[in-house]
Amino acid sequence: MDVLTAIDSRVSATKLAAPGPTREHLERILLAGVRAPDHGRLRPWRFVVLEGAARETLADAMAASLRVRLPDATPDQLDAERDKALRSPTIVVTAATITRSKIPEIEQVVAVGAAIQNMFLAARALGYGAMWKTGLAAYDPQVKTTLGLSPEDHIVGLLHLGTTVTESTPAPATLEQCVRWL
Repeated sequence: MDVLTAIDSRVSATKLAAPGPTREHLERILLAGVRAPDHGRLRPWRFVVLEGAARETLADAMAASLRVRLPDATPDQLDAERDKALRSPTIVVTAATITRSKIPEIEQVVAVGAAIQNMFLAARALGYGAMWKTGLAAYDPQVKTTLGLSPEDHIVGLLHLGTTVTESTPAPATLEQCVRWL
């Protein structure tokens, strides 16, 4: 699939199933991420790959985070929070590790967003479905530490990858609302 077709046909999956990407395909997807634009060549992205039982680590951390934010959370609410980490066979937690330099922090975070988009498109081109998620747990320092990240790192996205069961309908592609020609 050429890049413009991947862009034009990009949609978020609403449900994913196994199989997830093969190791070869996953490495290709990650390589697409590290090819993102990066002012100052700081390489601010960090990828934590969770497959199979490793997703339970994230699931437990997300439930613990909810328990702190909502001490009266019901068992059903905690289970629903855990299930978010189990909705796909592969998750690439993508974070920005900020380097204090002349490059503004926002540019480093945006570079990580570009890395996620590259990975999303690469997954699409390889025939996989993808969902880009975050949620309140992504901002929890304990969740970050559990994943081997620093509490100061920014989780920019949880990229869920797998075989598409259902996908959303693409939004209409129009320029009228977002472009002003001078």
